[in-house]
Parts: sequence; structure tokens; C-alpha cells
Amino acid sequence: MKVRSWLNTCSTSTCATSTHYSSIPFPKNPSHSSEHLVSDSSSNYCGSATSSSASSSDTSYSSLHSNLSLQTLPSVPSLQKLFPDAVPFSVFHTSITSVKPRPKHPITCVAVQGNFLYAASVNEINVYDLETSTLLDVYNSEKSSSGSVKSITFCNGKIFTAHQDCKIRVWQMTMTKKHKFLTTLPTVNDRFRRFILPKNYVKVRRHVKRLWIEHADAVTGLAVSKGLIYSVSWDKTLKIWRASDVRCLQSIKAHDDAINAVTASVDGTIYTGSADRRIRVWAIPSGEKRYALVATLEKHKSAVNALALNADGSVLFSGACDRSILVWEKEDSANYMAVTGALRGHGKAILCLINVSDLLISGSADQTVRIWQRGLEGKYCCLAVLEGHQKPVKSLTAAKEDEQSDVLSVISGSLDGEIRTWKVSVSKPNSPS
Repeated sequence: MKVRSWLNTCSTSTCATSTHYSSIPFPKNPSHSSEHLVSDSSSNYCGSATSSSASSSDTSYSSLHSNLSLQTLPSVPSLQKLFPDAVPFSVFHTSITSVKPRPKHPITCVAVQGNFLYAASVNEINVYDLETSTLLDVYNSEKSSSGSVKSITFCNGKIFTAHQDCKIRVWQMTMTKKHKFLTTLPTVNDRFRRFILPKNYVKVRRHVKRLWIEHADAVTGLAVSKGLIYSVSWDKTLKIWRASDVRCLQSIKAHDDAINAVTASVDGTIYTGSADRRIRVWAIPSGEKRYALVATLEKHKSAVNALALNADGSVLFSGACDRSILVWEKEDSANYMAVTGALRGHGKAILCLINVSDLLISGSADQTVRIWQRGLEGKYCCLAVLEGHQKPVKSLTAAKEDEQSDVLSVISGSLDGEIRTWKVSVSKPNSPS
């Protein structure tokens, strides 16, 4: 592992604590940086279809600058700053734990709920105490036919998991911190209600029909907003479920290719990202009861893998196989969102994104995690590059110690089978933290 000299970033290969502290000021002039365009890939993962010219082993500013000069999405300006400015921030980060639930089995998903960390290793879901990393429960291990767990979310005290076998499973934690299986979506009652009428069937391929409430391929993403659960799949559909009775309310043919990501705004607006290179925006028009397409966002040149929203839903981040993170903001003159610029630096496909407070955290097939912070005039600074994983970073989640604390636990899951927890603190140098 190597230390990136321009950011004093952290790199560990063991579970021992490694600490770095650096002052990262915001620059005055944006760098017009870019990279090679990455070829598109089919549906779920395009890390292998990337150029090696932007290797994650670069260790100096000069090599970073040369990589960024190889342009990705040349029509989109860079929002990234690299040089000092008058508003310095302190960055402290350390890798404190490393867990491998099943050696040589990839981590496909991580999620946090309260004091619990959920980590999926292929079909098996491991539950840890977030503070001590103690393993509390392992479930779904006997259901090997379910395939990989693609997404985990939480609603009304229940755990919803998306699986490669086209199903969504619902679980509940018992008093003994064990997990009890409740049902599969669509439920038996929902199927029974619809199976008689021919109009409830849709053609999924030649000579094969299924109920419209069923996904016909791997369920790749879940999101929750306003008592509704949204699921997307490689079958190109977006489905809306009512959380109270887990009944499917609507199914939409949302894209022309596999859907890889979904995120929901606080106002109920839904964003879906697909291998067809598009991001689509869905909302309920005034006076209506069902979701409809309100906008299509087109700037990426390859499959969209990850989406994230800021707290109020005014800024959307999208990551794709083209190695760029695009920043979209609401504008009165645009239909919901307009692209304002790109964040560049990752050497391979962007696979996951999360937004916590004013921090954007990205994971990539280049085996690194990057932490970005919005600065002056909507510009962004890459505060840190977290290294240590040996394979692509597939999933990210984060948790704050408390609302007043500046310390954030960033948890990354990789295809190398390892879960890493990083303690990250970002603050002004003279603040109490």
C-alpha cells in the first residue's frame, strides 16, 4: 500500500490502527481535469472494462495531474479543486477494523441501522455490533438458491433484502438479536389476488409470461420514502410497494436496459440509473395517484452504476463506468435537474456513492474510496483517498457517532471479501474536534 503524498491519505493492510492528519485547503482555480473514456458494459458491473492508464498506484501530484488530463466526458466541466485556498479544513482518518465474514467470498452489500452493521457475503447476511464489530447473527445462509444479496434497506422496523433470484425478502430482528423470516415479495396474498385475470400477466421473454408484480431478473436496488418501497431490477422495471401491507402498487417499464441503481428524495421523487446510460426521474404529477416519468438525464457515456442525493434532494450525484461522478442540481429553467460538472480522479468505474452531511463518498473498481467535500461556489475538494482493499469497492455505508460529533464511521465492502471501517473527521483546524 502506498501513501498519496498530495493528500496524506491512509493505507493499511492489517487490522491495526493507522492514522493520518492533514490540512486540505480549497483551491482558488478549478483544474480542468479529465480521463480516458471507458467503454460501456452490459448490466451490473463494468470494472473490468476500464483502461489501466489511470492506475490507483499513482503516488504523486504529477501523476494525478497527468491522469486527470486524459479526458472523460469532455463536454462536462470539472468541479474539482486541487490547489490551496483561504478556507482550510482538517482531515483525520484511520482504518480501525477489518472483517472478513467468509474468506474469498465477495462483500456485495453493506448497510447500517442503529447500532447494527449488515453485511452481505454472497447470499449470507452477517449482522455485527457497530461499535465492537462482534458478530451477532448470520441468516439466509441456508437459502443458497436466493443468489447474491444486492441491496439492504429498512422500513417500519423490518429489514428488506434484494436478491439475485428476482425476489425481495422481509425480515425482523427478534429480542435475542436473531433474524426471523417474515415473507417474500410479492406475497402469496398479492399473487392470489391477481393470478386469475389474464390482464395481470406480462410477457418477459418469448413464450414466458409472469405477473406484473413479479420481477423477472435480479433485484439490484431498494429505496424507501414516505412509507413506500421502490425496487429496481435487471428486468428494466421499477416497482412501487406499500410498506404497511407490502403490496405492489405499480410497475413501470423504466429503462431500455438493466437498472443498476435507485434513490429516493425526501419529497418522494425517484431517480433510477441504468446500463442504457440514462438517469430517469419519476414523480406523482399533481392530481394523480401514480408515478410517471418527468425527466430523462443524459450525459454519461456508459452504464450508470450508482446514485446518491444530498439531504434536501436538491443535488444528485451519479457514478458510471466512464469513471466520472456527475453533479446535477435543480434549476428553474431545467426539467428537475441539470448537470453542473464532474468529479474526476478514480481510475476505474464508479460502483457506489453515498452522501452524508456535506460529504460525498465514492467507491470504485480501482479499489479505493474517495471522500469529497463541497466548498466555495459549488466546487468540490477530494479530501482523502482511502486505500487498502485488494479488489473493487462494491458497497458503502456510513454512521455518525452522534449528531454533534464531527467523527464519521465510513464502512466499505469489497469484492476481496473484506469489510473495512474508517474513522473520518473533517473540521476547521481551530474547532474543538
